[in-house]
Amino acid sequence: MLQDQTILRIPGPSPIPPSVQRAMNQSMIGHRGKETSDMLKKIAPGLKKVFGTTQEVAIIAGSGTAGLETAVVNVVKPGEEVLVVVTGAFGDRFTKICEAFNIKVHVLNVEWGKALNPEEIKAFLAGHPEIKVVFSTYCETSTGVLNPIDKLALAVQEVSDALIVVDGVSCVAGVETKMDEWGIDVMVTGSQKAFMLPAGLTFVAASEKAWKVIEENDQPRFYLSLKKYRDNLLKDTTPFTPALSLLFGLEQVLSLLEAEGLNNVYSRHALMKDMTRAAFKALGIPLLTSDEDASPTVTAVQPEDFDAEEFRKILKKEFAISIAGGQQHLTGKIFRIGHMGYCSPADQLQIISAIEVALKKLGKNIELGKGTAAAQQVYLAQ
Repeated sequence: MLQDQTILRIPGPSPIPPSVQRAMNQSMIGHRGKETSDMLKKIAPGLKKVFGTTQEVAIIAGSGTAGLETAVVNVVKPGEEVLVVVTGAFGDRFTKICEAFNIKVHVLNVEWGKALNPEEIKAFLAGHPEIKVVFSTYCETSTGVLNPIDKLALAVQEVSDALIVVDGVSCVAGVETKMDEWGIDVMVTGSQKAFMLPAGLTFVAASEKAWKVIEENDQPRFYLSLKKYRDNLLKDTTPFTPALSLLFGLEQVLSLLEAEGLNNVYSRHALMKDMTRAAFKALGIPLLTSDEDASPTVTAVQPEDFDAEEFRKILKKEFAISIAGGQQHLTGKIFRIGHMGYCSPADQLQIISAIEVALKKLGKNIELGKGTAAAQQVYLAQ
């Protein structure tokens, strides 16, 4: 194993393209100067395209969780009632944020590993007309589930005027996102996943419907005031000191996405998902999610006859490959493989081949090459 080599296949942070690293190494510029304004002007259209919106996309220096908190404090008042659809650990984070701001939270728990059911949410809202906001995750990182937020939005709109707020941190820029067309009111994502950047930026966009609520909301907020970000973006600037190095990188990321074409980006992620799932099926190792519910950015595997944590240790020791473990009650019971952002089918073939060796070293009786061959067949059949 090379001392300086780390092969990152966790569901974030994800690997960074060399051209993006070079962009982030540029010398500092004045954050109130023309150069920064010109950069923000160039960045804005690309971000809107990724989000599928005509609205301004706020760029906030902070983690994805800062984006989730931004959504909460801008669209909900203390004492109001909201519904949080929990399909895993990060859906539950919305619950914790809302409770911290004295918001009355109704929780609809979904079995981990399964996607939300829009009809269940519709029925719940019909019985709770006082709910002002519905919170959900798009990709639930902890389980590898991609929730059908387009269908969720339709279901909500049939029975309620509630706003729809979506955590897209672990999938936006890796899966199709049509915020305006689907009727999503607030979409949040972060820089360290499919956006191929280090952690440190969160992006938040709000619909016209949401803006009416935001502008009438007297909930105290300062740094996380979306109105400040929108008003400053309209003048090609930021309300507070921006993370300039990350903005340099973001400009290059958007250039890479444009060059590849967003539809091709989404197809690449779907292909890597299919290759990875085919490999584990061929090896006889169960997956946590169904094919229908599976995310194109992360795959969760639930072994029955070997230790997930010991398996992860072998991959790290032998090949410097980092994959993620389970969270909360799934700790030690699953492992998760990230395939998002700066990741290709070639990378997945490398990972799958190494996984087979690690399984052999762990003592599992498998046929070497069987998983790799299954992934190769998926690739050839595209």
